Amino acid sequence: MSISDVLHGKGRHVVTVRTSDTVETAVRKLVDERIGAVVVEDQWMRHAGIFSERDLVNAIAEHGARALTIPVEKLMTSPVVTCRLTDRVETAMAAMTMAKIRHLPVVEDGRLVGIVSIGDLVKHRLDEKALEANVLLDIARLHA
Repeated sequence: MSISDVLHGKGRHVVTVRTSDTVETAVRKLVDERIGAVVVEDQWMRHAGIFSERDLVNAIAEHGARALTIPVEKLMTSPVVTCRLTDRVETAMAAMTMAKIRHLPVVEDGRLVGIVSIGDLVKHRLDEKALEANVLLDIARLHA
């Protein structure tokens, strides 16, 4: 299964902020959308980084409450590890494991087309395994 299959099931909506937005703006979007990361775009609407819950925790540890007033650009993770629609789920999971990240923006032809989280990929794999088990069970019942 490919990343395209995962996005087909979950949708392609990506929440973004601008590099000049404050951490407070990014955190508000995380809370409002109930997500763990936002993609950070520059003034040309190109992905410049990603801002996640982990970045927030690190910022508070370093700057305290003042972190909320700092531009996201100063605290985001960059460069961004990305994947493509044609990448296999296993490949994306391996990339996330190697980079110790939980979110992968999906890029095609330099354009942001979606985002997947480790939770999305695990859910997809579990659904895939459940389908395989059901097929095998049906085959076993036919031969019984």
